[in-house]
Amino acid sequence: MSQPLIVPGFVNAHVHPDKTSFGSTWLHRKPAHSLKDLISNDLETQLAYADSVETRMGALVQDAIASGVTAMRAHVDFGPQIGLKNIHGAAAVAEKYKEMIDIQIVAFPQFGLLSNPGAVDLLEAALGEGAQLVGGIDPEGLEQDLHGHLDVVFGLAEKYGRRADIHVHDTGEVGYREIQEIARRTQALGMNGQVTIGHAFALADAPSAELERTLDAVAEAGIWIATCALGSDPVPDLDLLAKHGVNVDLGTDGVRDAWSPFGTASMMDRAHLLAYRTNAITDEQLERCLDIATIEGAKMMGIDRVLNPVQGDGAYFEAEHRAQLVVDRPAAYQVVRGGVQIAANGRLS
Repeated sequence: MSQPLIVPGFVNAHVHPDKTSFGSTWLHRKPAHSLKDLISNDLETQLAYADSVETRMGALVQDAIASGVTAMRAHVDFGPQIGLKNIHGAAAVAEKYKEMIDIQIVAFPQFGLLSNPGAVDLLEAALGEGAQLVGGIDPEGLEQDLHGHLDVVFGLAEKYGRRADIHVHDTGEVGYREIQEIARRTQALGMNGQVTIGHAFALADAPSAELERTLDAVAEAGIWIATCALGSDPVPDLDLLAKHGVNVDLGTDGVRDAWSPFGTASMMDRAHLLAYRTNAITDEQLERCLDIATIEGAKMMGIDRVLNPVQGDGAYFEAEHRAQLVVDRPAAYQVVRGGVQIAANGRLS
């Protein structure tokens, strides 16, 4: 028989809310055959949006809160092509909904950093105009300058005392090199636990001695790995990562943007996808996916309140077991923050 179950507030640990078409008109997408194609389509789409970042991201955030999400790490684009308007828009949304959700903003160089003249100065400016974290992207595979790219990212993180969150889509030897160098710099600067690598597709490569060494380096540096269980994208072996002591959190990545028409604001949906992609069968495996979408994300973001769902942040569901939640994906009938109701039955209070 179903009964009331409360789980900690969900955490979307990796999302691009400024790109979303949520709350706007249907977006007609172009085909893409490479990462560069996707980035090019993304820029064209952003420049053509009639609705502001505040409008689109605001609609996504409202839906997220109603589904039980009480914290979010937002990767927000900047660059000479768009300036800092996305950063400013995201900061406005974070301020508007601050009583309901914690939003950390990463200044994300989607269109390049060293390869995009003027982007380095804008990255530094973004840290004073709404962004809390320094972002990076494929230092070698996309930027073609592993050390130069990371010099900027870690240099600004050290200068301003900020955390870093770096996308690494590269696989194989390039991906290993990038991840190992990020781990080395993390340790050298005493930033253990303050650095996240998004996607980290190389960690889903076939087992090898180099993969084992890379996982050990990640664990020793206390680096968080943000996976999104997207489509056909690689998803790491959760048992293998746990064996090496690697921290894992979960995000949605893009939600209904130029990259993909799919995605929802619900992290319950994403926990379901993670469970499906990792062949979760037992209650323990299913509950691990739920924990990754809640408790582990909160630890990564440094939000202790989420860890106490009764007096802190939580969502109430009707179900027999926590494992069943991940399979059935029921809607939250109540969402609380600091012990106070902020949403019920899909609507904000």
